[in-house]
Amino acid sequence: MNLSSLCVKMLALTGTLLLSSFAQAQQPTRFSVTSLTAGMHVIRAEVAATSAEREQGLMYREKMGPNEGMVFLFGAPAGVCMWMKNTPLPLSVAFLDDDGKIVNIEDMKPQTTESHCAVKPIRYALEMNLGWFKQKNIRPGSTIEGLPRNK
Repeated sequence: MNLSSLCVKMLALTGTLLLSSFAQAQQPTRFSVTSLTAGMHVIRAEVAATSAEREQGLMYREKMGPNEGMVFLFGAPAGVCMWMKNTPLPLSVAFLDDDGKIVNIEDMKPQTTESHCAVKPIRYALEMNLGWFKQKNIRPGSTIEGLPRNK
């Protein structure tokens, strides 16, 4: 094997490894799951509790079931904003206080970096398919039960 063909093979291998890494980076991550309730509605919520999990969120997710979502835990009440970078699903987010009471709900368009913020410091955010809260007549002042506590 001459030097030229060795270089070509190494470049091809490097390209394959880079494409493989890129494809893996764009795969949706799965998180631990908990059950929440909003009145009579049961929610199957993936839990994003660490900084890395919150950063990943629902990125690259193509679909969610009708009563599936993601709950974001923050260590202490904080001013929180969410965005939809690399998220192809349109979502609604409810910002929740310490007791699980909804402070405000925002609808979010997919694939944007537009900020959607809580109107006051919150401990949780719950993302569901776009319009889920409205369809279920869940609004600010409603309470989400079963929220996990930070360890």
